[in-house]
Amino acid sequence: MTFIIIYKIAIPQGMRNVKEKYVALEIKSFLAMQRIIVLCLFLMEACSAFGWGFFGHRRINRMAVFTLPPEMITFYKHHISFLVNNSVNPDQRRYAVKGEAERHYIDLDIYGKDAYNILPHRWTDAVKQYTEDTLKTYGIVPWHIEVMKVRLTNAFRRRDVEQILKLSAEIGHYIGDCNVPLHTTHNYNGQYTNQYGIHGFWESRCVELFSDDYDYFMERAHYIENTQEYVWDAVKQAHTALDSVFRIERELTLEMGEDKKWSFEARFGRTIKTYSYEFAYRFHERLNGQIERQMRRAIQMVGDFWYTCWVDGGKPDLDLLLGTEIRKEFEEENEKERDMAADVELQKTVRKHPESEVE
Repeated sequence: MTFIIIYKIAIPQGMRNVKEKYVALEIKSFLAMQRIIVLCLFLMEACSAFGWGFFGHRRINRMAVFTLPPEMITFYKHHISFLVNNSVNPDQRRYAVKGEAERHYIDLDIYGKDAYNILPHRWTDAVKQYTEDTLKTYGIVPWHIEVMKVRLTNAFRRRDVEQILKLSAEIGHYIGDCNVPLHTTHNYNGQYTNQYGIHGFWESRCVELFSDDYDYFMERAHYIENTQEYVWDAVKQAHTALDSVFRIERELTLEMGEDKKWSFEARFGRTIKTYSYEFAYRFHERLNGQIERQMRRAIQMVGDFWYTCWVDGGKPDLDLLLGTEIRKEFEEENEKERDMAADVELQKTVRKHPESEVE
């Protein structure tokens, strides 16, 4: 039996406009049809659970490309679609791959009010003080970014185009996550303060509504002498912004009431309950540019890391790598990674954290 799906896609035409196109997809088995349906349902919910949402992560990687120097930008612009599309792969893996979940966050408040100074910034020292199991329980994003930095540097040193692209896309994801305030707390979704849903509200709903008006004129990428402390400073700054996120949401809820806080919207053929535009607008305004600042920091930081890895990797001539053919198998592997979440029984997932893992 053959199934035909007609679906509409939006093709970006610059920052604000899209061109719509209808595409026919032929599916030759019922099992394949089921897998696609499950994936679509998962993606419909994805933006409310993932760091920055798919939209935010893709924009961060896209804009980071334009911070790069002439020696890098031609290569990165040539592969910009790969860097943008595969920026979400770590989120696709986190429910399916054991050990992935903890790479997206760190619950600083578990370690006390002075966690930034209490926690050893070197992984080996932190393991000696807290044990590896404890650290992984409460998140390891700052340490994992350093691991990714070493891997990307080595990929540049080897002139390994496929790994340069894959690791560039994915380190951008983890850097984006470490700049989200709600990725630095055990109260990641307001579950302990009766503010459930605030995670996706801050990083997805507000970003999708208002980020087209953000200032994306960034500085040129800088070389970072101490990437380890650069990451920890970003985590500290994001955590410092957390109090105002919870406070402003609580104040607005009291002022506007539940009836004006929520609205119903039609998405993907369904009617869903979501934060109202008015509530989101007021929240975004009272944060006084906080979300924009965090997104800009993430963009700058991604560009800085790409550049630093390239320098530490010996400054290979990337223009000479432009003609390198990308293996079809490599492209298929990354497509499969993006589809991985469709095979996971989400209802059985143990949600200890927004980035929790299947046990």
